[in-house]
Amino acid sequence: MATRLEGDFDYIVVGAGTAGCIVANRLSADSGKRVLLLEAGGNDNWIWFHIPVGYLFAIGNPRSDWMFRTEPEPGLNGRSLAYPRGKVIGGSSAINAMISMRGQAADYDHWRQLGLAGWGYDDVLPAFKNLEDHFLGASEHHGSSGGWRIEAPRLSWPVLDAVGDAAAEMGIRRTDDFNTGDNEGIGYFHVNQKRGRRWSSARGFLKPVLHRANLRLETNVMVDRLIIEQGRAVGVRFSQNGEVVEARARGEVVLCAGAIGSPHLLQRSGIGPAEWLAQAGIDVTLDRPGVGRNLQDHLQQRAIYKVSGVRTLNETYHSLLRRGWMGIDYALRRRGPLTMAPSQLGIFTRSDPHRERANIQFHVQPLSLDKFGDPLHRFPAITVSACNLQPTSRGTIRTRSGKPEEAPEIAPHYLSTDEDRQVAADAIRTTRKLMQQQALAAYHPEEYLPGPSVGDDAVSLAKAAGDIGTTIFHPVGTAKMGTASDPMAVVDERLRFYGIAGLRVVDASVMPTITSGNTNTPTAMIAEKGASMIITDSR
Repeated sequence: MATRLEGDFDYIVVGAGTAGCIVANRLSADSGKRVLLLEAGGNDNWIWFHIPVGYLFAIGNPRSDWMFRTEPEPGLNGRSLAYPRGKVIGGSSAINAMISMRGQAADYDHWRQLGLAGWGYDDVLPAFKNLEDHFLGASEHHGSSGGWRIEAPRLSWPVLDAVGDAAAEMGIRRTDDFNTGDNEGIGYFHVNQKRGRRWSSARGFLKPVLHRANLRLETNVMVDRLIIEQGRAVGVRFSQNGEVVEARARGEVVLCAGAIGSPHLLQRSGIGPAEWLAQAGIDVTLDRPGVGRNLQDHLQQRAIYKVSGVRTLNETYHSLLRRGWMGIDYALRRRGPLTMAPSQLGIFTRSDPHRERANIQFHVQPLSLDKFGDPLHRFPAITVSACNLQPTSRGTIRTRSGKPEEAPEIAPHYLSTDEDRQVAADAIRTTRKLMQQQALAAYHPEEYLPGPSVGDDAVSLAKAAGDIGTTIFHPVGTAKMGTASDPMAVVDERLRFYGIAGLRVVDASVMPTITSGNTNTPTAMIAEKGASMIITDSR
């Protein structure tokens, strides 16, 4: 028997991650509307949520990460990958790379070409600008009065400067700003930080409005299922502190649980591919075959190169004296390595000259480690990761049962197309060419991964990509927007769920195709537009 949560709500927002914090902020701005925000994780009251380098300690830690894993991936030679997702208010924006990246104008123009009115680059640019508090100030590209703080990085590394020089020697242009519609070029990433501290969606959009009497936040809440009555979403059932609770919404239920959480909740509620639901022992409420399909992610090839004659974070970290100075520098000036995003230097280029636009992104780091959560290597080295920005492989998110505590089956199907395998091989070739440029000769780069024994032929490089490839933590697309004629579409262009009234999905899962870069900022934009649509449609 479920207990009824006290009070009536106009909106129930499921998930206080990047999207949910923004949606709750916007919907609760009307004091006449009551908003309930439900978060499965806890509060961000841990120091490593706020010191930027804390991602090293947050990823792979059950306190801050849901600790998902993929199924063994054939394209990765049978490997299973850790699949981090933030377990806290702010969601993955509390543990991610903090990189401010919209992608390319062509990404959104493609959405519009798919029949999704209102999603071209000219349509979404105002939402991006409205969110921003950008260090460059207001301009045709940026805003300066929003809650999403964006700053320049607070340190540089000579070895990264040299990698940038090497890319310039290859003919890649330099850029001061990746977020003007065309991100092809070389530059340092702008970051979601404020004076050397991480700036998550919770810090920017949720905490400043928690004083509102019409906004209620509940944490450590596991939503079991949606309540559907006569074809309409009217509430949710969840567990908290061992108690089963129901909450009801007079207006809409808004799913902001992310590309993993939203389809998982829908399927547990009997909404999804009927065949999958039957196999999981779940009664079918609505057969919607696109729920949990169309999973897209950026796979990176993490090449590592040993270097000499130049400083990297590896040896700095393993020196007690230098580590102590890092702490002092951060405490006194909010500068130094503790302010580092996981990647500092970005390079967007083409894997082959026939590409119409940049299709690979390099994340270059002055450090190396076997995987996130492991200690840094003791030898000086850099990581030069290349990812395919426009993958054609498609995966699935599939519930195993109706139990919310049981993690879903995550199968990205990386490198399952000939095109993706070709791009992966070409990306490794491009990485090798980059590291052979004269600008890096003084540092004697020595290939550690994939290793000099790996040949340059397509078969060897495809296998190497499977050996060293790993997620860059950008799952999207599992409840995609589409037209009514698309049988795989889950929501329409206003993010309304097909076949169930009073239900929307407003998070990364609605992307029909992945954006060409880090996906946190596009998710924030979707939340900004989605909230505006909800408000407009309620009038």
